Parts: sequence; structure tokens; C-alpha cells
Amino acid sequence: MIGTVFRSDDVAKEHRFEYWRELMHQAIAPSHMSSQFADDFWARQRLLELGPALAWPTSFLPTEFRRTEKMVRQSDPEMYHVSLVLGGDLGLEHVGRAEAYGPSDLWVTDTSRPYEVHVPAGLGRQPLTGVGVDFPKALLPLPPARVQYLLGRRLSGREGVGALLTGFLTGLEQQADALQPSDAPRLGMVLIDLLCAWFAQVLEAEDALAPETRRRALTTRIRAFIRRNLHDPELAPPVIAAAHHISMSYLHRIFKEESPGETVAAWIRAQRLEGARRDLADPNLASTPVRTIATRWGLVRASDFTRAFRSAYGVSPMEYRGQVQAQLARGMAESE
Repeated sequence: MIGTVFRSDDVAKEHRFEYWRELMHQAIAPSHMSSQFADDFWARQRLLELGPALAWPTSFLPTEFRRTEKMVRQSDPEMYHVSLVLGGDLGLEHVGRAEAYGPSDLWVTDTSRPYEVHVPAGLGRQPLTGVGVDFPKALLPLPPARVQYLLGRRLSGREGVGALLTGFLTGLEQQADALQPSDAPRLGMVLIDLLCAWFAQVLEAEDALAPETRRRALTTRIRAFIRRNLHDPELAPPVIAAAHHISMSYLHRIFKEESPGETVAAWIRAQRLEGARRDLADPNLASTPVRTIATRWGLVRASDFTRAFRSAYGVSPMEYRGQVQAQLARGMAESE
């Protein structure tokens, strides 16, 4: 597991809001925070230190934030902050702009400038959910004058590199329990590359990125494309290269650089087999024929699927499903 988890239920009721406020000040530049639910507050948050970046998936009752000119003068960590809204509605005022944000929207703020985050009236105790990211401005290879165009604007997390960034940030929370501290530096590098690629795409400034950053961002985009299309039996290196407007030789080269010894085709096969394995272990799919599951993952030839599955996991698909079902049955019997 990576990250430090905060659950307000673990803190005495009268201390919850203050405790969470102090935690927030560790994640973001200090600001005035207030909530009409401070006396009966609820929040959940995970702080993920990923190299130079800090990501913090969070859910909390409506809270307002205000960072003033005085607070900027007193403390400025020289960071850019990116917020991804996943649930609820928020308003942001920053650098003279005022915008409203909803699910799958992104915004950027600069800790060197004041801002105010507010919630709409009548929201009640509906929790707000999202992911915040803070990273040093010095890591972004774009001049502040260019970045200022993005500050306080409502940006989309539904398309292009913004969608990749959204998927990566939501995946951090989903996979945090399975990740190890040793994964943090690598994940931080991927996150910084995605952020740089996203800023550059929105500003149409891709040429400002270092070749290595562009390559890693492209690799992340290609892997996301493959995962979305694993169900397609026609998914193959020529299709992938054409979809990303690159040559076959370049596709194979970037995979070789990112994963030495692993080919594109081998990675596709491994992802398909792992997806099929998860479905075979899912008790909700116990009545679904093995062949149907294989086909869902683009593995249309039953004999090839069985052979590849046995090679990867040491047993046939039917044997694996039987083992999982037997383990589940034993677990249920022991709990009774």
C-alpha cells in the first residue's frame, strides 16, 4: 500500500474538521477553510507522495477555500495545483476569472496568486469528490506567461491527454492498496510526464517538451488505447501504429525502451489473459461460458486461449475457475 489515509470517523467528532484542515495544509498551500458542517464533519483522503508530485484523492463535505494575498506573501511553495472534479459542483475564482466546475472538469491554480473555491448554495451534505495534484512549477517546461492562459479556466478531463490524466489519477486511488512504496518514484515520473503533455496539448506547445517526456507520454497514451480495445480481435501493432500516426518501427522501439524484452504483441496478450483471469475468478460470472469470456477479451480461438492461459498460469481456464470456486466455497464454510 502507498499513501497515508485519513478517515474522519477515526477522529473524535469535535476535532474532525481541524484535523482535516491541518492535513490539507500539508497537501496544498495554506488557505482559509470553512464549512457549515465543521461541527459534524466527514472526509476521507489519501496523500500519495509520488517523487516531486503530491496527489490526493479525496471526498469531503462542502468546504470553501480562500487563499489571500497576505497568505501568498507569507508562504509560497512555488507550485502549480491541478484539481480533477469527480463528484459535486464547485466554483473557482482565480486571476480575475470565475468558473463553475462539475464532474470530469479540471482546473489549474498557481500558489503565487490568490484564489477562492466556493460551493453552490443548497448543496446540503452531499460530499464532493475529486483528486488534487501539486507539483513544482520548475518542472513544467513552459514559461509562466503561457501557463497563465490556463489558470482559472474550466478544462476538460474527457478527451485527449486530459482523459489519460483523468484515468491515471482515478486509477491511483483504485490501485493504491496494491501498490508498493517502491512504485512511487516511477508513478511520479509518469504523472509529471502526463501533466507536462496535458499542459502542452491544451496550449498547443508540444514542441516545448523534452523528447523523452513526449515519448513517455506517447507510450502512456498507446497503452491506454490498447486497454480500451482489448476486446477487438483485430487489435495488432499495425492498427495501433496507424491510430497514433507513427511507424511500426517506432512503435516497437518505444515499447522496447519502456519494457526491455517485451514486444507489443506480448503485452497485448498478457493484458487479455489477465482480463480473462479476473473474469474467471468473478463469482458473478460463474455461469458465463469460458469461451464467452475469452471472446470478450479478443481471444476468439478457444485452443489458442487455453494454451496461452496454461502457459501463463500453469492450469487451464476451466481448472483455474474450479480452483477459485473451491476456495470461495471453503471460505464460506469456514465463516459459518
